[in-house]
This record gives sequence, C-alpha cells and structure tokens, in this order.
Amino acid sequence: MNHPTSSINESTIKKMPLASPLLEVSQYGLHKINKSIRHSFGLSVFAGIFIAIAFVFYVTVTTGSDASSWGLTRLAGGIAFSLGLILVVVCGAELFTSTLLSSVAWAQGKLNSKQLLACWGRVYIGNFVGAMLILLLVVGGKMYLLDGGQWGLSVLKLAQHKIHHTWLEAFSLGVLCNLLVCLGIWMTFSSKDMLTKSLLLILPVAMFVSSGFEHSIANLFMVPLGIVLQNTVSPEYLLSLGYNANSFADLTVSHFITSNLIPVTLGNIVGGGVMVGLGYWFIYDATPTPLTPTDTSTTTHKANIYTATSAAIHLPSQGVSIMKNSSLTQLTVAQLMDTQAVTLTAQQSATAALLQLSTHKVRGAVVVNADNNLVGFVSEQDLLRSWWANDFELDSELTVNDVMQTEVLSVTPEQSVSELIEFMTVDKTILYPVSDSGVLLSSQYLDYQQRLNKAAAKRPSIYPVIENDKVVATISRQHITDYLLSDLTPDTKQTEPATQHSHQAA
Repeated sequence: MNHPTSSINESTIKKMPLASPLLEVSQYGLHKINKSIRHSFGLSVFAGIFIAIAFVFYVTVTTGSDASSWGLTRLAGGIAFSLGLILVVVCGAELFTSTLLSSVAWAQGKLNSKQLLACWGRVYIGNFVGAMLILLLVVGGKMYLLDGGQWGLSVLKLAQHKIHHTWLEAFSLGVLCNLLVCLGIWMTFSSKDMLTKSLLLILPVAMFVSSGFEHSIANLFMVPLGIVLQNTVSPEYLLSLGYNANSFADLTVSHFITSNLIPVTLGNIVGGGVMVGLGYWFIYDATPTPLTPTDTSTTTHKANIYTATSAAIHLPSQGVSIMKNSSLTQLTVAQLMDTQAVTLTAQQSATAALLQLSTHKVRGAVVVNADNNLVGFVSEQDLLRSWWANDFELDSELTVNDVMQTEVLSVTPEQSVSELIEFMTVDKTILYPVSDSGVLLSSQYLDYQQRLNKAAAKRPSIYPVIENDKVVATISRQHITDYLLSDLTPDTKQTEPATQHSHQAA
C-alpha cells in the first residue's frame, strides 16, 4: 500500500485547485534542495547550456532584420529563445531563475536559510559553467562570422546595450523578467503533459525577451561572449563593419558585474522568489510550519533532515456525498478506529520496521516522535522499494527516516466514515466528468455503472487519526470492511466494533 504525499488543506472541492499549485511548487523546491550536490550541479550545468543555446538561436533569428518590423522581429527572437526554458523543463535541468521558487518551501518552514542559499549558489555556479562551455564552442566555431560578420556585431551591440543600463533600470528589468519566468513555470504545474507545459512557456518567455527584460543566466552567456569577441576579433573585422577598435572598449568584466550582473540577479530574486513565490505563499499559506530536526546521525540521505510537525493533512471534503440512506452516514471514525495500532519511530532501522509490519500483518504504519506527533508514514511498498534498490540486501544502516513519507493524509475522530469510504474508493472527477462551470470534460459516453467502474481512486487505505495534534489511532479500509461484514452477519456483530478501544494514544 502506497501512502501518497499531499498538502491538501481542509477545504471544499472548489478550493482544491487553488491550493494544489502551492503544493506542487513546495514539492518542486524541496526536490531541488534534496538532490545530491553532483546531481544538482550537473543539471545546473545543463540548464546553463540550454539557456546559452537559446540565446544563440535568438541572435541567429534577429540578425540582419534591421529593415523588418521592430516588434515582430523581437517577437520572433523571443519565441526562439523560449527553446531554452522548454529544454530546462522537459529535460529536468536546474535553472537559477526558476529554482528561486524554492522560497515557497522555505517560507513554509520545510527547509532553512542555509539550505536555500546553498542550493541557489550551487545552481548559479553550475549555470555559469554551462554557459561558458557553449561560449567556448561558439567562439571556437567562429559563429561571429555568420552573415558576413553581422552575427558577431549583433552580439557586441546586445552585450554593450546590457551594461549601459543604470543600476535601477537593470534591477527593475530583472524583476520583470523573472516575474514572467516564474509565472510560466507556475503555469506548468497545472499539467502533466510535456507538450502542454512547453506551449505554456512560450508566451511568457517571448514577452520578457521581446520587451528587453534582463535574465541573469542569459546575460552570463551573452555579455561574456561580447567581452571575448571584443578582445579577440581583429581590428579589420570591426572596420569592415563600420566600427573601430575602441567602439566596444567598455565591454569589460568589472563593468559587466557591477552594472548588470549584480542588479539583474537581485532583481530576478525579487521577481521570482519574492513576488511570485512568497506572494502566492502569503495568499494561500502564510503560516510557516515549524521545523523539527530528526535524528540523522546514521542517515546519508537529505530528504528528511527536517520533518514538518504538522505532517498530518486532514482529509478534504469531496462535496456532497453520494451515500444518502446508508447507516454509515451516521458512523464516525471514532467508532471504528484502532487505538492500539502499530507505530514506528524515525530512528528505527528499515529492517526492524519491515519485520514489525510483517509480524502484525499490516501494510503500513505511522511514524511518531516522542510526543506522539505524526512525523511520517511507512508502507510495505516504501520498504520493499528500498530493499529492491539495494539488490534485495537488507541495509543495516537504512532507517525509517530514510524511507518514510513526511506529508500524510489524516482524518479526525469526528470524520464521517461514509466520506472516508468515498474518498478512498471514488474519483468523482471521473464519475462526474463535469467542470464547476458545467462543461462536459469527456467526449466519450458512458453510463453510470461504466463510469463507476473506471472511477477507482488511487488513494491510501490506512489513515492516522489526529486529535489535538496527536496520533490517537489509525483507521484502515480493513476496519471498515470488517464492520460492514459484521453488519451483514448480525450474529457476530458486537455492541461496538471490535477495533474500538479506550481513546488513548496509539
């Protein structure tokens, strides 16, 4: 049984689409922080390569278009440049400007400032390395000679233009740029389809490029390329284009860093990390989650260095319940829950946890701390997956902390059992394929029974029961099934369910 992670807050079904992207962005940021240094840095290098390639495409498309429409030429260049961000998203690279959205996970208390800044710095450096690799190849291939040397002249003019902004202009253009980049990334969380994600990115990128907004990583390629050309091309090359050796003398490393790179980078941080990331966090989830350090003395993984004390995410309502006349509509979780359920600790070995689940013949168990707060959930599937990854050798150093999931759907004792059954078993978006505005979402006609057969929900079968922030019990699909069977056989039915015990901590 796989217990999926979630951060769905207690809300109506109509509110769920609004909260869902914040969850996606939070997990997006945590995923970046928890990658190994080699993994993160390597993907950052690729992102720098992708953005540099996109700028090469931009220069190629816009060179020699002086007689064309100014706006349409820049639009064409912007569309060409969107290739860079599309490659980043589809190929899973780490780009500094989109990594800034990890500010959401930081604001939620899921990571600390040191982790955040270390990730940003690592990605920034990796992007620079990737950009320099393409710069060397472009210079080595003498691409500046394309179109009779006009390609190189376009680079020199662009680079010189970028270092002539005032500090405030460069900062403001950096804010505007990453506002659009991060909004484009945010939109991609609304779809799982890569083609759709790619299409969603085109217009935001085309808009910021065509409008002359400033992207720090793109500038890490474009301006150094201009600097290299200014210092390596022959005077005759410039004279043939109507310029002399001093025309681009202001293209220097120090001028680039102070007049462009610093203000643009800070602007990108404000536009993406603050305005988009923290802006949406403030609207939807402005209560930071305190950090509870877990014991990592025997842990080599970083995924669960910090565990949210509010790991319990209460089950959302799905709207009006299908069940109308069943006796279950009056039944609550408190009447069926098991207050003697198996619990684990984060410090236990994974082997011991697997033996404990096997001994008690359960598919999963909650992980609690010394105060009986929920910190995670471990299923047989989680443990077997780790076992498989180690070629079926039991790793004595692997702990529950390494394999547990830290955001877990939970219920309260007062929760209706009928609602829980519905949530566990029915995907109402398939059963009733109609949007909130009444638009039919499926072109295939199926009767109710056919839709019901397809509407199997992929949700947990075991839920911790939370009361006053403490784990007091668990309830599973098996508990509900046993109750229903006893209801069908009155001779074996007890006054109250067999799993009911005194209301104490599990």
